[in-house]
Amino acid sequence: MRIGDAAAAIGATPRALRFYEQRGLLSPPRRTRSGQRDYTAEDLAVLRGIRYLLGLGLTVEDLAGLADRLPLLAARPPGPCRPDEPGEPAIIGTTVVRRRIAALDAEIERLTRLRDALREGLAPIPAGEPSPAAGVSPPRRR
Repeated sequence: MRIGDAAAAIGATPRALRFYEQRGLLSPPRRTRSGQRDYTAEDLAVLRGIRYLLGLGLTVEDLAGLADRLPLLAARPPGPCRPDEPGEPAIIGTTVVRRRIAALDAEIERLTRLRDALREGLAPIPAGEPSPAAGVSPPRRR
């Protein structure tokens, strides 16, 4: 399957497929006689796994460190795992998963603080009074 068709099949762009290959997430596909990339069903399964993990919030850098394990995702459809069944955490590595969870927890904490600060800032402002921007003093009256 040519790059345009492969990209359309997984909901990506040809540029994204070349990027995944460049970053080592995908082994270089075989080439046609004319030098065009020719993706197999196995390549598409790996690409779907890459897109799935990126959609979960893992980064390209996260995946680059475990590119050798990405083909294992092709053998198993994405979804929840039974306790006795290996799945994404085992395949992608608990270190990556724990690091990503810690980053998400930090982001949730940051967003919670921002939400609380914004709520506090919604106190009624007297009519005719400008609301000062954060860190800016209101103009002096003469």
